[in-house]
Amino acid sequence: MRMGLQRILLVATLVGVGLFGLIQLVPYGRNHSNPPVLAEPRWNTPATRTLAAKACFDCHSNLTTWPWYSNVAPVSWLVQRDVDGGRSQFNFSEWNKPQDVSIGDAVDAIRGGSMPPAIYRLMHPTARLSGTENDALIKGLVATFAADPPKGGGG
Repeated sequence: MRMGLQRILLVATLVGVGLFGLIQLVPYGRNHSNPPVLAEPRWNTPATRTLAAKACFDCHSNLTTWPWYSNVAPVSWLVQRDVDGGRSQFNFSEWNKPQDVSIGDAVDAIRGGSMPPAIYRLMHPTARLSGTENDALIKGLVATFAADPPKGGGG
């Protein structure tokens, strides 16, 4: 009986390793391009940009830092999906293009804790803004959006 359990575990392990190897061949999730920065907002202060860079730029700009695990499926699929989705919502690096965001939505997401997402904060300690930093980011984004709203009236 014990030998049968060991054999099942060995086969299951080999199948798992084989499947992990096979999913590495899926081409999605490793297109780690950072298109050129076309236009950033006119930031109200350099501090606002610094806070946005810490907490937002990996998904909401063309300045994404691609960590090592973004090359390993299935995590690479999730990272690519999040970056693609974030850039399509709004992109600080393409401020001259229409953006699908309002300052109210951005503030609500930051204040409510959904941005940056918890899993992102877990993997990126620098994105864990203190309460004071969160307040400063919100205040700075409100001022930035007021002075330089995103194209298309999204601000």
